[in-house]
Order: sequence, then C-alpha cells, then structure tokens
Amino acid sequence: MVALLISAAILVLMVFVAVKITPEPPADKVKKAIMSLSEATAKQAPTYSRKLYYEARIAFDSAMAAWKRENKKFIFVRNYDKVLEYALLADKKAREAAQLSVQYSNDLEYRLEQKINSLKEIERKIDEFFIRYPLEDKTRTRLSKGKLLLKESEIAYEKKQLFEANKKLNDAEYLLTTVYENTLNDIKAWFSSLNTWKKWVETAVNESRKRKSYLIVIDKFAHKCYLYYGGKVKYEFDAELGKNWVGDKRIKGDKATPEGNYKIVKKYQGKATPWYKALSLDYPNNEDVARFKREITSGTLSPSAKIGNGIEIHGEGGKNVDWTDGCIALTNKNMDLIYPLVQIGTPVVIVGSLRSLDEIMNNTW
Repeated sequence: MVALLISAAILVLMVFVAVKITPEPPADKVKKAIMSLSEATAKQAPTYSRKLYYEARIAFDSAMAAWKRENKKFIFVRNYDKVLEYALLADKKAREAAQLSVQYSNDLEYRLEQKINSLKEIERKIDEFFIRYPLEDKTRTRLSKGKLLLKESEIAYEKKQLFEANKKLNDAEYLLTTVYENTLNDIKAWFSSLNTWKKWVETAVNESRKRKSYLIVIDKFAHKCYLYYGGKVKYEFDAELGKNWVGDKRIKGDKATPEGNYKIVKKYQGKATPWYKALSLDYPNNEDVARFKREITSGTLSPSAKIGNGIEIHGEGGKNVDWTDGCIALTNKNMDLIYPLVQIGTPVVIVGSLRSLDEIMNNTW
C-alpha cells in the first residue's frame, strides 16, 4: 500500500514537473501582433507606410514559421524565444506603420488640398485674364487637358485616393503653370511697347483738345473703342478684333489688328458694305510699309509675304468673341452713334493697351 502511494506521488510529481517545464508558445503576443497588423492595414499602411508595414509582415511570418518549427520538436525541448522575439517585433513595426501612415496621409491630404486650391486659383486667373487671348491650338489643348486633370484629381482627393490625386495634380500643375507662365511672358513682351502706345494717345488727345475735334482710340487688350471730342471721352464702346489680335499686324492673312496712328479715309453704309456701316482706315500707312520692308530685308519675313489692307471699323459686332480678319467690329447700334460724328480725316489710334500690365492684373485679381 505504501509503495502504491509512493508511486502515485511520484507520478503526480512527474506530471507537475512536466507541466512546469513544458514550453508555452507566446500566443497572446502573436494575437496582439495580428491585431496591430489589422489596425495598420485599416489605416492604409501598405500604401502610406509600405516599408514599415512589410517589415512587420515579414517579422510576423517569421514568428509563425518559428512556431511551426518548434511544434515539430519533442515537447520538452521546444523553445519559443524566437517566436516571441518576432511577434514583439511584428507588433512594434505594425504599430509604428499605423502611426506613420496616419501622419503621412494627413500631411499628404493637407498638401494636396493646398495644391488643389493653388491650381484652381491659376485656372481662375487664366479664365479671367486670358478669356479672349488668342491661344495657339496646341496651347489650348494643353490648357483643356490641365483643367480635366485638375477636376479628376479633385474627385480622387474626395474619395481619399491620395496617391492617384497627387499624380494627376502633378500633371495638371505642369500643364496649367506652363500655359499660364508662357502666355504671361508673351503678354509682358508685347507690353514692352506701352510707353510708345501712351505717347501716341497722349499726342492725339492733345490735338483733339486743341482742335476741338473728334478722335477714335482703340484699346485692344481692354477690347474698347473710345470716341473723344475736345480731348475728353464722349463715348465708350465694346470692340471685337481680329482673331489673332495680340501684337501688331505684320502680313496679309495673319488676322491681326494693326497698331499705330491712322485716319479715316472712306465711309460706307447700306449696300456699299456688308458690315452695316464701315469706316475705312489708311492701313497700311507709310510707317507700316517701311516696317514691312525692313522685315523683308532683315529676313524676319519671307520675300513672298504680302502686306495686308482693308482694315475698317465696322458694324455687325456684338458676338463677344474676336472674329474679324483684323478689323474692329462694333454693334450696329454703336456704329449708328459714331458714324455721323466722325469725318474723312478723323484720326484713329490703335494701341495694345492704355494701362500697364501691373495695373490690369491688380484690378483683375
């Protein structure tokens, strides 16, 4: 009986010792790593913190592999230290990835919002300032594509597709800023003649004041026709110009409205003109002819080029677009006002602008 009790006690002791020395896998730590990885995934760490996230995945996979290897061993010689080490590393990396992902996505979202607003402002400036600017077809295509990409980036941004939004924004930024900067540089170059334009107008207005006579001034950039009398503006009309109105007229068929000092040489109305009423100008005058010949001689124009003619101030305007071949178009109602007041010999000054570019831009924006 005593021997039986001793055997039972030994058996119990052996079981107790076996339980005590049997290695336990770190299941709780593995579970915690799984939860951290799940949270990191939910916070888009695979997108915004890819390196840390995949380091966490590798550490977790290593923990599972180590656990599997240890389970194949005899129970008393198993060692789960590596499993614990990898599980802790996976948990740490996953939490860091989640935190970095939130920070990065928030920063990216803020930067994208700022860039979208900036590009929308550029788009607004282009629409307001260059609304009637005769852009080349290639430039207009780039502008349209840039606007489309900006709209698509806004949609992606609203859907939290930040990387996609960023890519489209970068492309839109390149297109829109290129159009804006190149066009603005062209305008600045054109406005280098501002002092000359102002002198033309100042001289003509002084003559109008001295002679108590009429004067027509065309401001191409403002798309305005001013009728002066005695040195003061009597009427102001909206004007429509040649399709390629920016810059001076150089050759026949360029659809540009000329710049310079001219005078009315003929008046037409009724069946004498297809444009309701018309005031024919002495373009090309001697200065235009001399400039044209200089360009032929210097090689900036082809020897086969021809100088234009037939520039008028005429009716049938009111289309709110620049559509003529170089003439200045007014509405028929405004032609009725101006036609009887001016005579053969009335001076007409056509300038790029009466105001500086800075003044125009400040008033526009």
